[in-house]
Amino acid sequence: MARPGFDGFKKKALDRSDVAKEYERLSPAYELRRKLVELRQSAGLTQEEAAERLNTRKSNISRLESVNSTISPKLSTISDYAAAMGYSVKVDFVPLESQKPNKSLQRTPEKRRR
Repeated sequence: MARPGFDGFKKKALDRSDVAKEYERLSPAYELRRKLVELRQSAGLTQEEAAERLNTRKSNISRLESVNSTISPKLSTISDYAAAMGYSVKVDFVPLESQKPNKSLQRTPEKRRR
């Protein structure tokens, strides 16, 4: 019998609610790193060349782009990286599907008067 490929393995793993929940939680970090690599490659740069543009070491670029990295880069670092690749950063917020809006964040008439 043939071994299942990655897509089959992923589908089966995501059938488990605990795995699916963790996958969704980590998804933005993986997507960010994938996008950073994509930007650098589309600019035709190696990690060494990107590091030179950012006045840092190649190891820092490698760590920033690595999906296995445990660091959470600051927004300013991501912005500097994007600018070095010829891009700007746009941040967007989307509501969580499984949660109701946080009413404490909504402006009531009383909060508007303050």
